[in-house]
Amino acid sequence: MSEENPIRVFVSHVFEETHDYLRVFEFLESDDRFYYLNVSKPENIPVQGGVEAIKEELISQIKAAEALIILPAIYEEKPDLANYMIDVAEANDMGVFCIRPFGGLLETPKDLEERIGAAVEWNARQIIDRLKLEARGEDTQRWEVIDFPGLEDNGESNENT
Repeated sequence: MSEENPIRVFVSHVFEETHDYLRVFEFLESDDRFYYLNVSKPENIPVQGGVEAIKEELISQIKAAEALIILPAIYEEKPDLANYMIDVAEANDMGVFCIRPFGGLLETPKDLEERIGAAVEWNARQIIDRLKLEARGEDTQRWEVIDFPGLEDNGESNENT
């Protein structure tokens, strides 16, 4: 993954930019070494053709992606449409995962989590690592680094200095 070869991402939507939809991209933008291309286009709502036109538009957007992120709010609002998006991704051998509801007040729908098997928290590192895994099979195996104040790099205490 590089600036010349970004990961193509589809984030679930019902043809509007919700707070969670926009928040995903804020988190992705927080890592200046992660390159992605947003292929989801909520503004491209078909004006004619009804449900079939909506499904065709979603197919074309999803097929352009390497990984699909399902937002639980979309799943709860329009479960049939969200399941359709997952079906399209699975039919195209695309990785799918969800981001748990923001704020920790709500639970991820059990049937959604059982169906896709992968859910991450609202954490830029977790979202990006999962995208890399689902899109390109890249397992980063990154570790959290904890800084203990009062210690030098060599392990000596600096509290008395």
